[in-house]
Amino acid sequence: MGPVIVDKAVYLDGQRLSCTDLGATMERLREEGHGFTWIGLKDPTDAEFARVNEDLRLHPLAVEDAVKGHQRPKVDFYPNGMFVVLKTLRYIEATSDVETGELMLFVGDRFVVTIRRGEANPLGGVRRLLESHPDQLEHGPVSVMYSVMDSVVDTYVTIDHELSDDLDDIEQRVFSGSRGVDATEIYRLKREVLEFRRASVPLLEPLQRLTEEAGLVPDPARPFFNDIYDHVQRVSEHAENYDRLLTDVLSAHLAQISVQQNEDMRKISAWVAIAAVPTMLAGIYGMNFDNIPELHFAINGVGWGYFAVLFVMASLCFSLYRAFKRSGWL
Repeated sequence: MGPVIVDKAVYLDGQRLSCTDLGATMERLREEGHGFTWIGLKDPTDAEFARVNEDLRLHPLAVEDAVKGHQRPKVDFYPNGMFVVLKTLRYIEATSDVETGELMLFVGDRFVVTIRRGEANPLGGVRRLLESHPDQLEHGPVSVMYSVMDSVVDTYVTIDHELSDDLDDIEQRVFSGSRGVDATEIYRLKREVLEFRRASVPLLEPLQRLTEEAGLVPDPARPFFNDIYDHVQRVSEHAENYDRLLTDVLSAHLAQISVQQNEDMRKISAWVAIAAVPTMLAGIYGMNFDNIPELHFAINGVGWGYFAVLFVMASLCFSLYRAFKRSGWL
C-alpha cells in the first residue's frame, strides 16, 4: 500500500495522531464515538482499494462507482455516510488547456477517505491548513469535506478568470480583423469551456440539497456549503456565457473568412481581366504576322505600328484598372 496511501492520520480534539493499524483504529473510534481518521489515496488499484474497504465497510454501490471512476460530479447519500465525486481541474499556462482529474470522498461518522486520480488539485495543502486550525477539525469529517470541496471550487474560480482572459484575447483578435486567428484555436477553447461546464454545472443540484435539507450536514456548517454553492453557481453561469460567446465568435470568424475569400476572388478576377486584354490583342496579331495592318504603318518614314499596339494595350489595361479600383474590386 506504500505510495498509494498519500497520508493517513487520526484526529482527536483537533489534534493529529498516528494511524498504524486501520482496522484497530476504526474499532476504537466507533467504540469511543469520538474523533475520526482521514485516509488519502492516490490512483489506487482495485485490489489496493479493496484492502482499505475491508476495515471501513463502505457502501457497495459507492465502492462500485469509485472502482469504475469517470463519474459525473455528484453527492450520493447512504445510511452510513456520503459519497462525493468532484472533477478536479488544472490550467496549463503554456497551452491554455484545462486538464481534468477526479476526486472522490467517502464521508462517514468516523472516517474520511479521499481518492485522487490525476495530478490536479493535490490535497496536501488542504490537510496542512486544517491541521493548523484544530477548532475546525473538531467538527469532524464534515470539516474535511467542506475544505476539500472549497479547495476544488477555488480552483474553478481561478480557471474561470483564465478562460475569461483567453476569450477576451480571441474576441479582440477576431473583431480587429487579424489574420493570425485560426478556427481551430477557437474550437479548442470551446472544448476547454465544455470541460469546465461538465465539472461545475452538475454540482449545483447536490450543493443546493446540502444547504436546504436539514440533517444532511450539521446546521453550523450549512452556511459554509452555501458559500461554495454561490461560487459554483457563478462560475457555471460564466461558463455558459463563454460557450455562447465562443459560438458567436466562431460564426463571426467564419463569416470574415468567407468575406475575405470573396474579396480575394474579386481581386484575382480583376487582374485576370486586365491581363486578358493584352493577351487577346497579342494573340490575334500574332496569328498572321505578315498581314498585321499596323506593321508597316509609318509617319514621316518612321514605323509606329508596333508602338501603337503597345499604347492601345496599356491604355485599355489602365482603363480597366481604374474601373476596378473605383468599384472596390482592387
